[in-house]
Amino acid sequence: MRISTTDPISGADVKNPEGKPFVLEGKGDNALKIYFENEDNKKAYLEIQTEHPGEDFTTNLNNPV
Repeated sequence: MRISTTDPISGADVKNPEGKPFVLEGKGDNALKIYFENEDNKKAYLEIQTEHPGEDFTTNLNNPV
């Protein structure tokens, strides 16, 4: 598992990640554990829409005209 202590919302380094909110992305050896400074940043991250081609047909981030 890979671990990121850089909060992707604030860009700040989470110096002491123990007890801080986190999200697990993926599974097994390729999993990524992402730490956040606070619950608000974690919530903002989880609200970002992502498109997963071939898996998720409910979100389309293409810009149809």
